[in-house]
Amino acid sequence: MRVLVAALFILCVTAAADAQPFANAKTSLAGYASAQSAPQRACETLSTFKGEDITSIQARVVAATADTPQHCRVTGIIAPEVAFEVNLPERWNRRFYMTGNGGLAGDPVDQPMNADRTSALINGFVMARTNTGHDARKEPSGSFILSNPQKAIDYAYRAVHVTADTAKKIANQYYGQPVTFSYWSSCSNGGRQGLLEAQRYPDDFDGIVANAPWVDQTGFTMGAMWNQKALTEAPVPPAKLPVLAQAVMNKCDGVDGLKDGLIDDPRKCSFDPVRDAPACREGTDTPDCLTSAQAMAVRKIYGGPVSNGKPLFPGFMVGSEAVNTAPNGTTASGWLNAIVSAKPEAKPADFNLAEGVMRYLILDPPQPGYDAMTFNYDKDPALVARWSKLADAKDTDLSRFRKSGGKLIMTYGWADQILQPLMGVSYYEAVAAKNDNAGDFVRLFMMPGVAHCAGGVGPDRNDAVTAVIDWVEKGKAPDSLLASKVTDGKVVRTRPLCPYPQVARYKGQGSIDEAANFSCVAPR
Repeated sequence: MRVLVAALFILCVTAAADAQPFANAKTSLAGYASAQSAPQRACETLSTFKGEDITSIQARVVAATADTPQHCRVTGIIAPEVAFEVNLPERWNRRFYMTGNGGLAGDPVDQPMNADRTSALINGFVMARTNTGHDARKEPSGSFILSNPQKAIDYAYRAVHVTADTAKKIANQYYGQPVTFSYWSSCSNGGRQGLLEAQRYPDDFDGIVANAPWVDQTGFTMGAMWNQKALTEAPVPPAKLPVLAQAVMNKCDGVDGLKDGLIDDPRKCSFDPVRDAPACREGTDTPDCLTSAQAMAVRKIYGGPVSNGKPLFPGFMVGSEAVNTAPNGTTASGWLNAIVSAKPEAKPADFNLAEGVMRYLILDPPQPGYDAMTFNYDKDPALVARWSKLADAKDTDLSRFRKSGGKLIMTYGWADQILQPLMGVSYYEAVAAKNDNAGDFVRLFMMPGVAHCAGGVGPDRNDAVTAVIDWVEKGKAPDSLLASKVTDGKVVRTRPLCPYPQVARYKGQGSIDEAANFSCVAPR
């Protein structure tokens, strides 16, 4: 199960292959070519760099490959165990770029293959990343807190800040010039890290892209345990998920006025699995229907946890269970292995992650043997308060970030099957309510039919990174993002992603697979 969680959450750190960062960068940055800088010292001399709390540091030249240009790579440790990596191109565009981590982080930084590193270096960016202060291969899940409580703080927020600060100072020494602009882009936990940077360290980055941000880590945890409890009491076999998905699509696809295989805004569809899913006859349980108990369990997943009769945290959106086709041609529901395990003896990824957060990070002191099924939703939600203050990215006061000139782009897939999309929507709405004319510095783009970070049935590829660069450096706020769906290497559909609460609406003429035939309008 540990391998499954790593695959789901480390893979979606930035979703580089699908988010397409820097896809339009060459055009956008063309006017800044004269600002490129060359190194002013040998790469190896950076091994003598003296930074605050650095306990070890190495520097070496990395030879060019077919995909990545030659560059200088600096790796090291910031006390107690914050591993970092800084990659410095031979021709620098005076910009700094950093990416984050999925799940509970701890992934090794100096990996041979890294799409974000390659994209950044090709486009002339200094690029950095960190493991957030622990090695998940040695300390899996949240167990890193057992060896040193400081590691919890480093994971929550400190490691990103000290790495960004160190990386910029290394770049300054290498090129003899300071960083002109700094950018962050990442997904999932990496989105949470980006939001926390805007909230806690508003001067670290000029532009932040937070894709599917894990805004409320503690709320997610209570939600995932709620789902597991419901499915433990009334298991839903994987074979029934396509039946549920088809019932949802039949009910919800045309609600926005266009039958296109996408649910534009799931909140507009009143799907109820008890009423609208195929029901098994009393006393039967066949693959083509849901028993009454199974339908109630699914209703709980869509509804989210309840505490003392009141909603505690949002559930998952209808459409997140949709059947998707993987690159290898296999098809499966979005919920498979994320919310519903393929094997009865295995834990789904959401619950496995939530269990680690609960046992090691929320409970104080940690309780590695804690049974998450004993969580009392009427009495126990207060247990999350301490960790929430450290790790949740819910602070809506972004005034310091705004004052510094910062720009923030958030994206979220409506069909996200890992993190509940409404945590992103609710946060954005709260920011908009807190800050006058919030659209001047922060915008949210919801993606119909898109799963966690990427994938799903909707157009999932976009270049929000170049959009935030243009916003920061040219004052060009993004009125839309062009998203595309690629199948077998070919673009099969494009759509505009609109700044929330606007939605994309068909103009009435032309192919529904071409973005030019849609416009962003206010919802009705």
